[in-house]
Amino acid sequence: MPTPFITLDKLDKRYPDHHAVKSIDLDIEAGEFIAIMGPSGCGKSTTLRLIAGLDEPSGGELRIGGDSMHGVPAFQRNTPMVWQSLALFPFLTVAENVAFPLRMQKVGATERRRRALDWLDRLGLAGMAERNIAQLSGGQRQRVAIARALVTEPSVLLLDEPLSALDAHLRVRMQTELSRLHRELGITFVYVTHAQSEAFALADRIVIMSEGRIQQVGRPQDVYRAPANAFVADFMGMNNLIRGEVRGGSGGLIEVSGALGDFRVPADAGRPEGSRGDFVIAADRIALAADAEGPGIAGTVLGLEFVGSTQTVFVETESGTEFRVQKQQHEIEALDLVPGRRVKLSWDPRHAWLLPQAA
Repeated sequence: MPTPFITLDKLDKRYPDHHAVKSIDLDIEAGEFIAIMGPSGCGKSTTLRLIAGLDEPSGGELRIGGDSMHGVPAFQRNTPMVWQSLALFPFLTVAENVAFPLRMQKVGATERRRRALDWLDRLGLAGMAERNIAQLSGGQRQRVAIARALVTEPSVLLLDEPLSALDAHLRVRMQTELSRLHRELGITFVYVTHAQSEAFALADRIVIMSEGRIQQVGRPQDVYRAPANAFVADFMGMNNLIRGEVRGGSGGLIEVSGALGDFRVPADAGRPEGSRGDFVIAADRIALAADAEGPGIAGTVLGLEFVGSTQTVFVETESGTEFRVQKQQHEIEALDLVPGRRVKLSWDPRHAWLLPQAA
């Protein structure tokens, strides 16, 4: 196997009052687009700062390009970061902002300007070189920050929630821009975000963190459809967790019994009877029937949330469990779903995902 471009080996970071990153392991391949996600305070931005050299680890090792980064300061790593706040200099022109890292590297003035203008042109900002930062729109400032990060031609680009301050329309445009840059440049992107849509649209793999630990690493579709544990299932937002106990099984399916009833779930061998059998079913894989007498789990519609072409239906079962069900608008209208409507929930057993047993 090829040597990973970035290796986090038991990487740890403690502050006087907080253990931010707890001995994490992660290999990132050259040219890969990695997105790190998790709730506030989970350690994702600290991990990015450790890679950048802005913080020193308390333990473990960080290697970039096969070389240990122990004691290597940020300015010698060439791992530029695009910040949420952008951190552009208001007293410099657009071109001077982009050229600033080259100035710190003592590149000559003529070469600095040539490279700055080249990157402004590549990011669609030709003709804006002499403008003041205050004269630019939010999207234009974002492009300036990206140009400034890339002007040194790094092998890795770090991005800390770079699109969070933009409106929805600009976020989508900048996602397209980042995806294009990643394809064209072929460099490694490590991207921290709260937004699931950004991570799913951009990343080759997603890292989910919680309380300083990595909970799962995988392709977007794997993290969404096959969460490693209950935390990841809940964090994804559109998984319904059903708790139960294994009661036996055969033919690749096991029987799981819980407060909501008895279910069949795909499983590999090795789940003994009486062990935990918690599983998830994604919101978009649940069927809804307005016939209260039909098969399935009975429930009452609590409310509906409009999310573009789809709606999320919140259903409370007779046992008090709340389900999220995602349906197309035309399906909602055909079923005449309104709060208070009695419905039945059902799904194909093959679409359920049995959570792995805790180590």
